Amino acid sequence: MSLQGLVDLMRQSKEVMHAGRPGQVVTGLSGGQRSAFLSSIYDPDRVMLIVTAGTVQAEKLASDFSGLLPEARILVWEGNELMPHEEAPTAWDLRAGRLAVLQEGSRPGTIILAPVTGLLEGLAAPERLRNSEFSINMSSRFDLDEMAARLVQMGYERAAQVEHYGQFSIRGGILDIAPFHNSRPVRIELWGDEVDSIRIFDFATQKSLENIPEVTIKAARETLYDPGQLEEIKEAIWAEVLIQSERLYKLNLAQEADDLLAQAARHLEAFDQQGYFPGIEQYKGFFGEIVTLLDYLPEDTFLILDEPVRLKEAAVNASMEIGENFGQLLKRGRILSSLGDIFFDWNTLFTKFQAYNPLYLSVLGKRTAGMEDLPSASLNLRMPEHFAGSIERMLRRVKQLRKDHYRILILVSAKERGRRLLELLHDDDVPAVYVDELKNELQIGSCVITTGSLETGFEFSSFKLAVLTELELYGRQRKKPRPAKVEEGLRLTPQELRVGDYVVHINHGIGQYLGIEALEVDNRSKDYLYIRYAGEDRLYVPTDQIHLLQRYIGLEEGAPRLSKLGGNEWARVKKRAKESVQEMAEGLLKLYAEREAVEGFAFPEDTPWQRDLENSFPYQETPDQIQAINAVKRDMEKPRPMDRLLCGDVGYGKTEVAIRAAFKAVSSSKQVAVLVPTTILAQQHHRTFVERFENFPINIAVVSRFQTQADIARTLRGLKQGTVDVIIGTHRLLSKDVVFKDLGLVIIDEEQRFGVAQKERLKELSTNVDVLTLSATPIPRTLHMAMVGVRDMSVIETPPEDRYPIRTYVVEYDEQLIRQAILRELARQGQVYFVHNRVQSIDYVYSELSELVPEARIAIAHGQMDESVLERVMLDFYNGEFDILLCTTIIETGMDIGNVNTLIVDNADHLGLAQLYQLRGRVGRTNRVAYAYFTHRKDKILTEEAEKRLGAIKEFTELGSGIRIAMRDLEIRGAGNLLGPEQHGFIASVGFELYCKLLEDAIKELKSGGELQPEPPDPVLDLQVDAYIADSYVADPAQKVELYQKIIALSSLEECDDLEEEIQDRFGDLPDAVRNLLQIARIKVLARFLGLASISVRGSRFQLKFLEGLGIDANKYAELHSKYRGKIAYRHGRVGQLLVEKDQEDEKALAFLAEVLSACLGE
Repeated sequence: MSLQGLVDLMRQSKEVMHAGRPGQVVTGLSGGQRSAFLSSIYDPDRVMLIVTAGTVQAEKLASDFSGLLPEARILVWEGNELMPHEEAPTAWDLRAGRLAVLQEGSRPGTIILAPVTGLLEGLAAPERLRNSEFSINMSSRFDLDEMAARLVQMGYERAAQVEHYGQFSIRGGILDIAPFHNSRPVRIELWGDEVDSIRIFDFATQKSLENIPEVTIKAARETLYDPGQLEEIKEAIWAEVLIQSERLYKLNLAQEADDLLAQAARHLEAFDQQGYFPGIEQYKGFFGEIVTLLDYLPEDTFLILDEPVRLKEAAVNASMEIGENFGQLLKRGRILSSLGDIFFDWNTLFTKFQAYNPLYLSVLGKRTAGMEDLPSASLNLRMPEHFAGSIERMLRRVKQLRKDHYRILILVSAKERGRRLLELLHDDDVPAVYVDELKNELQIGSCVITTGSLETGFEFSSFKLAVLTELELYGRQRKKPRPAKVEEGLRLTPQELRVGDYVVHINHGIGQYLGIEALEVDNRSKDYLYIRYAGEDRLYVPTDQIHLLQRYIGLEEGAPRLSKLGGNEWARVKKRAKESVQEMAEGLLKLYAEREAVEGFAFPEDTPWQRDLENSFPYQETPDQIQAINAVKRDMEKPRPMDRLLCGDVGYGKTEVAIRAAFKAVSSSKQVAVLVPTTILAQQHHRTFVERFENFPINIAVVSRFQTQADIARTLRGLKQGTVDVIIGTHRLLSKDVVFKDLGLVIIDEEQRFGVAQKERLKELSTNVDVLTLSATPIPRTLHMAMVGVRDMSVIETPPEDRYPIRTYVVEYDEQLIRQAILRELARQGQVYFVHNRVQSIDYVYSELSELVPEARIAIAHGQMDESVLERVMLDFYNGEFDILLCTTIIETGMDIGNVNTLIVDNADHLGLAQLYQLRGRVGRTNRVAYAYFTHRKDKILTEEAEKRLGAIKEFTELGSGIRIAMRDLEIRGAGNLLGPEQHGFIASVGFELYCKLLEDAIKELKSGGELQPEPPDPVLDLQVDAYIADSYVADPAQKVELYQKIIALSSLEECDDLEEEIQDRFGDLPDAVRNLLQIARIKVLARFLGLASISVRGSRFQLKFLEGLGIDANKYAELHSKYRGKIAYRHGRVGQLLVEKDQEDEKALAFLAEVLSACLGE
């Protein structure tokens, strides 16, 4: 996708190179013209800094440069989103982006794009950042404790396990660290204080990938202070705090003065205890000189100011907003007056710019003060004609340009589109070529097609060059996928156990997990999982039985009832659940068999039109999406009616699958009905279908409460006559007066939100026609697997590629912060959800918000409103008539408005984790950075419960296990919807995982036509050796449980070797007890293959008992006897027994036992 050939060509123009000289104003350039011009004057031996009026402009330029200058390093400098005094951690992708500019931006050939507002906040001097860097190689020596202290001073955070950038962990002699500038984290293993190896490893699996000779460690935060000067810094801060508090007292603001003193005391304590803390940036003026980004860059940096008048306007407005904000905060005792000194104003910045003799770009040639005497240069570039999808006009223009001896370059988003365009040109006798990468193919009169993208095309008449993009050809660009760098460390482990979790023991029922305890039995240490049951009942579960435990997940957030140990209460509960599952499985199988027998319509294979529609999809399909599309098409092409369920989160691309299915149906002259639960969804789908089908002769109609009776009557008439191809509607479509001429496909969105009567009518409607059901609730993989063969199901789990992370902040409610967040969203023409979950006080919050942001249009929505009024409000908000939707958690299901990218949750500590996770998923549905602010009100005494909740929601910003559990809980609720309300009680009584196991068994049993053959039980091993994971080796209980779970799941010797390698890699050399644990796992694998029921110790021997009917044949035993004479003995009988000599030393005893078992198997 390189457009380097275009840049090389433009560099041959004297006109371009003359206009690129610094110290002048270049006029008339916008969009793709500006990008192409700047790429042509780019110098790989210098740094280029382009200052833009806003982030949107910077990102558009960055996107264009990635194709035009594939070899250049392109960085976007973003301003901080929180003011320095805000006590919340910076979103880590923002932190990574800023650090990349500060640490790598001075390298020659780098292009930095900086919105002017991001330059206003000053930075600490570059020397400290540069001086903190150091390298570790194979000859390095260091003390781990000193290294830990050094890393904390550099802004790294210590963690039990490194799961994202900016963290480090120490386990024994191993240091794991994830510097922001490295694409992967690094593991350094020491021998004493000498470096033994340096390896990169994977966040998700924690396994090492390859050895590297050296690693450079750079700071993990941009503002560092000298620990040697800490006392002076603290004294200077306290001195200013005293002066400021005195002023407040004199103004009769005693409470505010006390607040300031209390806050400062807390911060000074945090300096001693944590080193760095959220909110420390407000004191950077005390750490040393404050500089601008320019001070981090070389003196010969090529500076370009894009639209200086707009730069000045943006900087002046931002400075005024900051000044007003600080005025308020000073009166409230929230900040020190010196905070204003770390910000620059426009005049100071403009003076600093002059030292670099900048080049100015101004479309209309407008100038600011200080630019009066600069010479002007103008390039003869203009916008090309727009064809808006008209092939004839495009062909006519290309022919004219060839006639005028132009070089013509056409940029398309995908290879297929390029090939299709090439065919069209050839069919019209226009010579053209398609190339994968543009080099020197652009010659006079030539027409070249390639993949690539620019913001807009352009015509450069004096140089005889024309560039056309999809914007000119089709009226809109296909989005270019961007690699998602975030949330990849987020993996869902099904059995993640934390102290306090409820668990289900398959034999003993529901209890509460209280941690791992090492107990000594027969002078041998062993780890046990400690489980609390009802009353005083307690159970210690050996770690080799960890597979009998599952984390309990019901459908509600409340705690389950604990089971009693002993008695048969649990057996009864399990039996009832099993019977219910059996019944449901029978029903599902019967339905499946009936459907298989019904005759339906077999749709033909895809038409060329279908391929045209699919090529016009403006995004890159995800692998899951492609799989789902293919499965739906296969179903439609079969002679039986389709009944497929498509699950996936809102915005993951389910609608596109439905659109392609609908198009396939309409291509065969069949009608399509799209049934949705709400009017707003009907409007959304109608808009999407109309947009996607705009170039095809397909008639789409909508039936909902917002249509007049006359419109509805006309639509229904067209439906009966066959002139309406696709009809979208709410349950109004299920009325008796809706008659189709030839219905071929029914698409149902969110089936669980329809009532029983509506579902019955739906069954009548959809006999013999294909049915595609969409569900926005993610479904757990366990349920998906259990239902294979009784329900055709597709699951879309991959988020679209160009999704940005959602920047999440957990902060104290602060009016200025809220105003800033809302204005930032409105400035980019976006909208805001403000969630306040109490209907009683929602009007009060409305008046508060109206005062705070008078320029915003605010609407209220909650579940107690009249349904038609609520739908009208939602629709108006969807159509952009309001800026802020002040609502309850009513938005957590089904709302998908791409323009809403800021979410503010009031009193977030009163909501559950799963609810917050779902709310957060309402934003970030397009290729824009989204923001979620979880706020809590200032509270003098936080209850323990509220503190716990706040701690939990803070995990959202750290991608911790809390978010994984929230995802899991949501999936389970989705499963509850799918299985139906009558199953809820049974899921609650045995927990979801066990329920799925029962369902899977019931389906297998019914399909096999009778009793399931029970699998042979696992061999029971009691070897009386020390086999456990000591705290000194793995200190973190969660990681310990994870390792025990991995050990118990081993099923082959290769897996045992791999796990041994992984444990050694992650935690260092194996202690004897852990080595024994893995050797026992190998013995268990061999025992399973051999058909052993148990291995125990009798005196000085191991006693191996076979399962009934199994044993060692005489020939094999004779061979073994001669090999191990006097060390083994075998007894025949109903239950065969093999006795093996046991050495006094554990390690030798286990090694010999494993050797004998391998010999028995002939291995």
